[in-house]
Amino acid sequence: MGKYQAYPEFKESEVEWLGEIPPHWFVLGLGKAVEFMNNGSSATQVEESEDTVRVTRIETISEGVINLEKTGHVNSRDISERFRLKMGDIQFSNINSLSMVGNCALYSGNELLYAGMNLLHMRPNINWVNSKYMLYQFKTKGFRNSVEANAKPAINQASIPTGTLKLFKFLCPPINEQQQIANFLDHETAKIDTLIEKQQQLIKLLKEKRQAVISHAVTKGLNPNAPMRDSGVEWLGEVPAHWVVRRLKHAANIQSGIPKGKDLTGKIAISVPMLRVANVQDGFLNLEDIHQIEIEPDQLERYSLQYGDVLMNEGGDNDKLGRGAVWKEEISPCIHQNHVFAIRPVSIEPQWLDVLTRASYAKFYFFSVAKQSTNLASISSSNIKETPLLIPSGEERKKIMDYVQRKIEVFDKLESKCVAQVMLLRERRTALISAAVTGKIDVRSWIAPEGAKTDKEVAA
Repeated sequence: MGKYQAYPEFKESEVEWLGEIPPHWFVLGLGKAVEFMNNGSSATQVEESEDTVRVTRIETISEGVINLEKTGHVNSRDISERFRLKMGDIQFSNINSLSMVGNCALYSGNELLYAGMNLLHMRPNINWVNSKYMLYQFKTKGFRNSVEANAKPAINQASIPTGTLKLFKFLCPPINEQQQIANFLDHETAKIDTLIEKQQQLIKLLKEKRQAVISHAVTKGLNPNAPMRDSGVEWLGEVPAHWVVRRLKHAANIQSGIPKGKDLTGKIAISVPMLRVANVQDGFLNLEDIHQIEIEPDQLERYSLQYGDVLMNEGGDNDKLGRGAVWKEEISPCIHQNHVFAIRPVSIEPQWLDVLTRASYAKFYFFSVAKQSTNLASISSSNIKETPLLIPSGEERKKIMDYVQRKIEVFDKLESKCVAQVMLLRERRTALISAAVTGKIDVRSWIAPEGAKTDKEVAA
């Protein structure tokens, strides 16, 4: 914040997380700064038709704005006009998972929209509060800490009572200064968001390039002059003439995992670690959260993982289908659930099988034979067994794997730098918002660059 000017004087706010504030600012209870209209309509949601109107839902709130593509619909006769949103109203999630309680969005459009369930409907006092400024204050770390400290936990969710929210402290500069702060933050955070978007696009391009490099190496080899032949697989095309094409079932065995929920009442049982779909990522394992499961002792050997097993997800979301990594006995003993296959190579290296199943051609095969449903897909062990494998000689496999590993390391380093840059930009964005809305920097003399739109101009 060094490049921004500070206020010439300060006074104590008498609010611990706020510290000192400019002398002409004052602190309000949130109950005086906004009118709490209601908790949103509980009308039953239905399919969209000529007789329906839009209502907000928890998923409608996205990055501080109302996402109209994720609204629900209710019959217009079933909802009162008192739930209708006006420009400047704020939707606040007061019942949600703990990390999402306090998520909020500003309604700034002219579309007909009503407040829905599990979202508080707030209407800022226009004489005291600029809605956009309030939204920015809701994004500060201090406000977030207050939410988490006061949210009441429940099964799989948390809630914060309206009465408690009304007592939260709201820092209130003069209304014209709030407008100036909102305009300043709109401009500055937009620049940061643009940089974040560019980094995220670069990460996406790096992932695509990495996938292309892997796929080309394991399907075409490293010698561009090698004689080629038809692979016999329509969607795979030509492969080096001296390579063998073999079904996975002839190069590996598949071990299915243990189903959950077996009744062990009255039986001897032991508790062992169990890998789930969430633990098996694309090319690596996430072992931060390993669940335990009760099993009968004689099941341990049947479902135990062995060093070199290639783990593969049965399905789930489309991005999880066929996703896998090599097991290196990070935990011993350890078993796997029935939605994770353990593929045990017998004539090729686990690393070669792993890199083949991560290639585009294998992913295409998995999707082509998977059982599809809405945003979900699953693949059977019998279909996995039919996966075509490309097998060069052992020496050539080693050269290709070494090459792929070097390339992956380069891409991983570049991607890590991009991820770190995104984190730094987000931290800067949060710090800038906090500094502006808590009076740590003075932006009263800030002038919008030529061509930049102010908050009032956008609202108009």
